[in-house]
Amino acid sequence: MRLGLQIPSFTWPGGAAEIAPRLGEIARAADEVGLASLWVMDHFFQIPSVGPAEREMLEGWSTLAFLAAQTRRIALGTLVTGVTYRHPGVLVKTATTLDVLSGGRAYLGIGAAWYEREHVGLGVPFPPRAERFERLEETLRIAHQMWSGNAAPFKGRQQRLKETLCSPPPLARPHPPVLIGGIGERKTLRLVARYADAWNAFDAIGVKELARKRDVLLAHCDAEGRDAGEIECTTIGPLDMGARSVPELVRHFRRLANAGFSHAIVSLPDPVRATDVERVGREILPEVAGF
Repeated sequence: MRLGLQIPSFTWPGGAAEIAPRLGEIARAADEVGLASLWVMDHFFQIPSVGPAEREMLEGWSTLAFLAAQTRRIALGTLVTGVTYRHPGVLVKTATTLDVLSGGRAYLGIGAAWYEREHVGLGVPFPPRAERFERLEETLRIAHQMWSGNAAPFKGRQQRLKETLCSPPPLARPHPPVLIGGIGERKTLRLVARYADAWNAFDAIGVKELARKRDVLLAHCDAEGRDAGEIECTTIGPLDMGARSVPELVRHFRRLANAGFSHAIVSLPDPVRATDVERVGREILPEVAGF
């Protein structure tokens, strides 16, 4: 079992001037203690489950570029980028740039998008759900084409690219892992089986339901002729060492591992500090590494 850290909030003491120093400390701690991955949300406004829209929120990909400069080995990704926020060729170029400058440590985390308020607020088109999923599948196809070295045109129902050129290519081989977030059984999990290297699901639905969702994914993999072992199954959820004992948390991660999940991404109680990350590395990580 690998552990990753997601940072969903930047509302910290000291205001905007203190965000960069504190974020750098957290990232360096995560890197040094041996966490596998470091993630930020890709939102322009804070989301309702975390806090009011007016609270501090950093743009995801430029934040990852900052984090790449602060770290040496930890993988970096968005959890997840809404497909509506950027033109697909630009998104793939952005992810490739992060991969090159980080030494091959980028994930492309992507999903169909959902937060209408920030779209309307900043003038980003927010098409109906069916169209967003169609755009998501085309963007996944575009990513694979650009990373294959094939610069031919791409013609889809929603996207038209005359030249899918991507130079320099990514350092990760065969390409940065594509992570799709979501638990929809008919569309999302089918796209995971067809295009993704990793899948992220919500820890909050419970281990039993996570195992059932994974069974649905396995069925889609069978239908696609895909080896399910090629797909990294990940979760996202809180880790509060003040509310639950270390043995309780370790038992939870063991249950996740037994259900087929190999990478648990956690968020720590806010305001997160580097010392909190160091405690996870000291008390939790050694206990779960062998699962």
